[in-house]
Amino acid sequence: MKFLTTILLTALLSIAACLYLPWWIIAIVAFIVALAIPQKPLVSFTAGFIALFAGWGVLAWYISNNNHHLLAHKVSLLILKSDSPYLLILATALIGALVAGFGALSGSYLR
Repeated sequence: MKFLTTILLTALLSIAACLYLPWWIIAIVAFIVALAIPQKPLVSFTAGFIALFAGWGVLAWYISNNNHHLLAHKVSLLILKSDSPYLLILATALIGALVAGFGALSGSYLR
């Protein structure tokens, strides 16, 4: 039950914080949630990883889908050298997930 609570709390607080603060606030949010809810380090990393992978993945897909992936097509050509907006969304979700996972791992180790 703590695992699911950690995932939901991390995802919701991170997405809400990203509306007003820089993107890297997700690491601080995951760190604070991991400090507040005691779990083993691997479980804490996994919760932070899943929370932001799902949260940023869905958010990136939703934003990209609203403009019919126009910007994602162009950015994927620049960054990935291939016309694949879904691969770009996956890369975005993976980067966010790693940042939050390591933030949660740090919070778990500090505890």
